[in-house]
Amino acid sequence: MSDTLLGKSILNLTELTKEDFHEIIHLGIAMKQNPKAYNTALSGKILAMIFEKNSTRTRVSFEAGIIQLGGQAIVLDSKNTQMGRGEPIKDTANVMSSYVDGIMIRTYSDEMVHELAEEASIPIINGLTDNHHPCQILADFMTIYEHKNTLEGLKLAYIGDGNNMAHSFLIGGSIVGMDVTIASPAGYEPKVEFVQLAEEIAEKTGSKIVITEEPIEAVTEADIVVTDVWASMGNEAEQKEREAAFHGYQVNDTLVEHAQDDYIFLHCLPAHREEEVTSSVIDGEHSVIYQEAENRLHAQKALMVKVMKEQ
Repeated sequence: MSDTLLGKSILNLTELTKEDFHEIIHLGIAMKQNPKAYNTALSGKILAMIFEKNSTRTRVSFEAGIIQLGGQAIVLDSKNTQMGRGEPIKDTANVMSSYVDGIMIRTYSDEMVHELAEEASIPIINGLTDNHHPCQILADFMTIYEHKNTLEGLKLAYIGDGNNMAHSFLIGGSIVGMDVTIASPAGYEPKVEFVQLAEEIAEKTGSKIVITEEPIEAVTEADIVVTDVWASMGNEAEQKEREAAFHGYQVNDTLVEHAQDDYIFLHCLPAHREEEVTSSVIDGEHSVIYQEAENRLHAQKALMVKVMKEQ
């Protein structure tokens, strides 16, 4: 196992190469198959977890993961720390670097995470920001690999809001050589800067990036179909407005008829059944959402070992 990621912060997926993706996925699969073989991999290591955004899967998967690897977690709510009282990120980063071996942060601002990484001398892992969700993509790609035995050359169709998940699929897909099509209503497309970044990467890897307003176009011949809630955390006040805008973007039985016969369905959860996806799809035979959720644990354990374990 290479040590190219040792000590490195993972702020978004551009920090990873195609080889890094595959190493993390294969290590995650090995940990899933034989967890006891890795139960001292991070013995004595401490992960600080900072939450500005509420969490179920991120909190439990990271905390359980570091414990299963022989380390410990310290969970911090930013409202109850000096960060919540305006302490400069520089001071927090430098002090925390002398106490713990890594920091996972789930917050709103990408700028905060970048500043934390610039000032800290330990790895910073982005657990979620408004623009990126790298750990979820690692779990999703691990799930896809388990079903398709490859990532390269597959078509992934994402239907819905051009949010942090859409950005991360664009970047991650382009790096590994996966074709990614995003279907969003006008005004809710992924940010241009991330589309352009994905297109630049795709020119080198041979993947195809398509942004459209047509869900059928996106799903046609897709190997993977993905959606997310229409109103992400922080956009709840726009719920009614978004319900109107996303009318016609529901992933339902009629839409997925256009996908490959053996397509798999992904959703990072929590889901609103009968809103962005029907129960018949998310609870149907093509859905792998619970395997996907479980793989957050395994993929993140692999990532923590890659960035925190001395070889």
